[in-house]
Amino acid sequence: MTHEEVWRAIERFATEHGMSCSGLAKCSGLDPTTFNKSKRWSKEGQPRWPSTNSISKILASTGAKIQDFTKFIDVPNATRE
Repeated sequence: MTHEEVWRAIERFATEHGMSCSGLAKCSGLDPTTFNKSKRWSKEGQPRWPSTNSISKILASTGAKIQDFTKFIDVPNATRE
Protein backbone atom coordinates (compact mmCIF):
# COMPACT_ATOMS: atom_id res chain seq x y z
CA MET A 1 0.00 0.00 0.00
CA THR A 2 1.53 3.27 -1.10
CA HIS A 3 0.94 6.91 -0.30
CA GLU A 4 -0.53 7.48 -3.77
CA GLU A 5 -2.81 4.46 -3.51
CA VAL A 6 -4.30 5.65 -0.22
CA TRP A 7 -4.97 9.14 -1.58
CA ARG A 8 -6.43 7.68 -4.78
CA ALA A 9 -8.68 5.50 -2.60
CA ILE A 10 -10.00 8.62 -0.85
CA GLU A 11 -10.74 10.17 -4.25
CA ARG A 12 -12.54 7.03 -5.44
CA PHE A 13 -14.42 6.69 -2.15
CA ALA A 14 -15.64 10.27 -2.44
CA THR A 15 -16.77 9.71 -6.03
CA GLU A 16 -18.53 6.49 -5.02
CA HIS A 17 -20.53 8.54 -2.52
CA GLY A 18 -21.34 11.28 -5.04
CA MET A 19 -18.94 13.84 -3.61
CA SER A 20 -15.70 15.59 -4.29
CA CYS A 21 -12.86 15.14 -1.81
CA SER A 22 -13.73 18.56 -0.42
CA GLY A 23 -17.39 17.60 -0.06
CA LEU A 24 -16.46 14.35 1.65
CA ALA A 25 -14.25 16.18 4.13
CA LYS A 26 -16.94 18.75 4.86
CA CYS A 27 -19.64 16.08 5.24
CA SER A 28 -17.35 14.30 7.70
CA GLY A 29 -16.85 17.34 9.91
CA LEU A 30 -13.35 17.97 8.61
CA ASP A 31 -11.91 21.13 7.12
CA PRO A 32 -12.91 21.15 3.42
CA THR A 33 -9.23 21.36 2.45
CA THR A 34 -8.22 18.23 4.42
CA PHE A 35 -7.93 16.07 1.31
CA ASN A 36 -6.61 18.73 -1.11
CA LYS A 37 -3.80 17.60 -3.37
CA SER A 38 -1.67 20.46 -2.07
CA LYS A 39 -1.78 18.96 1.43
CA ARG A 40 -0.51 15.54 0.42
CA TRP A 41 3.15 16.56 0.50
CA SER A 42 5.07 18.69 2.99
CA LYS A 43 7.06 21.73 1.91
CA GLU A 44 10.14 19.54 2.27
CA GLY A 45 8.71 17.02 -0.18
CA GLN A 46 7.81 14.40 2.42
CA PRO A 47 4.55 12.52 1.93
CA ARG A 48 1.69 13.39 4.26
CA TRP A 49 -0.59 10.47 4.90
CA PRO A 50 -4.23 10.92 5.85
CA SER A 51 -4.78 10.32 9.55
CA THR A 52 -6.67 7.34 10.87
CA ASN A 53 -8.99 9.87 12.52
CA SER A 54 -9.82 11.37 9.10
CA ILE A 55 -10.47 7.91 7.65
CA SER A 56 -12.66 7.06 10.65
CA LYS A 57 -14.68 10.23 10.16
CA ILE A 58 -15.33 9.60 6.46
CA LEU A 59 -16.46 6.07 7.28
CA ALA A 60 -18.80 7.27 10.03
CA SER A 61 -20.32 10.03 7.91
CA THR A 62 -21.07 7.69 5.02
CA GLY A 63 -22.06 4.66 7.09
CA ALA A 64 -19.31 2.66 5.42
CA LYS A 65 -17.07 -0.03 6.88
CA ILE A 66 -13.30 -0.09 6.58
CA GLN A 67 -13.65 -2.85 3.96
CA ASP A 68 -15.75 -0.49 1.86
CA PHE A 69 -12.84 1.94 1.85
CA THR A 70 -9.98 -0.51 1.39
CA LYS A 71 -11.54 -1.99 -1.73
CA PHE A 72 -10.41 1.21 -3.45
CA ILE A 73 -6.75 0.67 -2.57
CA ASP A 74 -4.82 -0.99 -5.36
CA VAL A 75 -2.57 -3.60 -3.83
CA PRO A 76 -0.63 -5.44 -6.54
CA ASN A 77 -0.70 -9.24 -6.35
CA ALA A 78 -3.11 -9.26 -3.42
CA THR A 79 -5.84 -11.83 -3.24
CA ARG A 80 -9.24 -10.33 -2.54
CA GLU A 81 -12.20 -12.32 -1.37
